[in-house]
Parts: sequence; structure tokens; C-alpha cells
Amino acid sequence: MKFVLMITALLMGQLVCAEGMPQNDQEFMRYMEAKAEQTQQEEEFKNPKTPEFNSNRPVLGTRNAKIKVIAYSDFQCPYCKQGYETVEELRKKYGDKMVFMFKHLPLPFHSMALPTAKRFEAIALHSGKKAYAFHNEIFKNQEGLSGGEAFLDAVVKKVGANVEQVKKDMESPQVKKNIESDQAEAKKYNISGTPGFVVAGVTLRGAYPIKSFEDIIAKRFGIIKN
Repeated sequence: MKFVLMITALLMGQLVCAEGMPQNDQEFMRYMEAKAEQTQQEEEFKNPKTPEFNSNRPVLGTRNAKIKVIAYSDFQCPYCKQGYETVEELRKKYGDKMVFMFKHLPLPFHSMALPTAKRFEAIALHSGKKAYAFHNEIFKNQEGLSGGEAFLDAVVKKVGANVEQVKKDMESPQVKKNIESDQAEAKKYNISGTPGFVVAGVTLRGAYPIKSFEDIIAKRFGIIKN
């Protein structure tokens, strides 16, 4: 029996090495996670995810554009800032062929994430354009969140929204519903960290480089030129 186990272990080691797998637990876990994600993506190419794309939620781009990118994000997360920058690159590349919707996944250990999400949604009740101007300002000046509510109010004012109206609306049932529905959808897609994305129906979990997005889009639609 001991001899059989030794042979099995040796063969397993040879198989792993043959696939370029380093011999340590941490690398093995990353390898297995990548394999699992690859398998899941292959399934999602066959059966794409269909996130809610309600007309009462603001978007960047033409709503009926061919390429839909949805982010589940946290305004205070540094990796989400990277995700924001990647989305901006994608929008420049694909132009009116792409539409983007920002959804909320504020993490509990980021104290300013939820207040910022509430303000975004409160502004969006009156102007989607101003809501995304607010979104852009926050990510461009993310370090300013250390200034708390005063910083947020200053950004609300800068984008031309009414500060007092936003403070009132951010506690409204509609704002609460929007944020909670985003969180529930992220959970349904097994997105627990930020940022998470659904790109043309395929999930990406993390601040992936732009090539990962481009590869999904190319596989779904072929080469798309702006």
C-alpha cells in the first residue's frame, strides 16, 4: 500500500509539473482558482449572465449598445479605482459600441463607501449625467474620502447637484432599494470582493488588466472597431 501511495504521489507531482504548477500551497491555490474561473467563464460564454439593466438606472453610453459592461464596485476600494481606469480605457476604445453601468458593492470595512454610494444614487434620481460626473470625481480624487462627509458634499456641489436635496434623497426608499438590489445581484454571481464585473455576460472578479476584458469581448463578438 505504501508503495502504491508513493507511486501515486510521484505521478501527481509529474502531472502538476508538466502543467507548469509550482510546488507550494499558495501557488497551488491560485492555480486552482484560475482553473475554476476559466471553467466558469467557458460556461458563461455558452450561457451568458443577464444582470438587471433597468431604465431608471443611469448608464454611460448608448443604452442599447452591443457591449454591456457592469461593475460591482466600492468607491473607497483602491482596486476599484484601477477598475474605473480600465473602464475608461474600454470606453475610449469601443465608443458607442459599449455601454457601462455602475452598481454598488460597498464593503463594510470602508466607512465612506456606503455614504458615497447613497449620494451617487441620490444624484441619479435627478440627473444621470451629474451622477457619473460625481462618480468620476470620486475615483480621480479617491484619497479625498479621508475628508469624510465634507469632502462628499463638496463634490456634490462641484458637479452641480443640490447638496440639501441629495442629503434628503440619499435616505429615500428608492436609493436603499437600488443599492440592496445591486448587492443581491453581486451575491447571486458569487462576487464578494471588489471590483467585480459582468462583461458581455461573462464575470470577472478583480481588477483585471484591459486585455482580459478585450479577450472576452473579442470571443463574444469578434474584433470590434470603434
